[in-house]
Amino acid sequence: MESVSRESYAAAVERLESLATGDRPVPLAGVADEILAVAELLERQPRLRRALADPARTGTERAELLRSLLGGKVSEDAANLLGTLVAGRWSSSSEVLNAAERLGVEALLASADSAGDLADVEDELFRFGQIVNSTVELASALGTSTAPAAQRSRLARSLLEGRAKPVTVRLVDVALRGLGGRNFASSLTRLVELAAERRNREIAYVTVANPISDEVERRMAGRLAQIYGREVEIKVIVDPRVLGGASVRIGHDLYDGTVTRRLNQTRAALAGKP
Repeated sequence: MESVSRESYAAAVERLESLATGDRPVPLAGVADEILAVAELLERQPRLRRALADPARTGTERAELLRSLLGGKVSEDAANLLGTLVAGRWSSSSEVLNAAERLGVEALLASADSAGDLADVEDELFRFGQIVNSTVELASALGTSTAPAAQRSRLARSLLEGRAKPVTVRLVDVALRGLGGRNFASSLTRLVELAAERRNREIAYVTVANPISDEVERRMAGRLAQIYGREVEIKVIVDPRVLGGASVRIGHDLYDGTVTRRLNQTRAALAGKP
């Protein structure tokens, strides 16, 4: 997101946070659904997206245009948030769409945070992603872009409803539609990271050949927290192909101490010998 668009998005997020922390109770999950519905509308209507990003219109004019279209169809809270969003300056119409979708996600995360469910939602999203990745048929069924999103959503809901928080189920719907143009797996990963960001934590993806103990996880999290200066959430990925050791990915940093890596280095060194 370009800097000018980030500033516009930040203004809408600030307004969202004031709703989430204000004295007046706000049904944030419902507001999130309304915002996400508008994001889907923007995806279908490129002319509307362009009009809402048009620099020839003032911010007030763009906000009023959107309000005229949404009048009576969404709550006042959702209309105000979306009005704040489109009143800002945008570098492209696609960024308006991405920002509306992201704002809906942030509203869902805020609703989970208010209910004390955010850590559970983060963990459920990650675990569901691991289940999907471990089953070729399920990964194909949910990850294909040829099947309608509604059909894939019904499959995901049949697996999750009654077993996961309602916000988790709704966020999986968002991932199935492709958050910011990502595929399903990448969208789930991004949602896990956004949940962690809201909890002021870094995510460390630890890949090992066999499960590790809670004590090992705690020690690893503590050491990484010292390095990165903030709390770190460990997400363990079990992959027998690494044979032994561990790789740790946190942000753009990768620490690969797996046996597989060392074997590959040895093979490469031997292959290079005369």
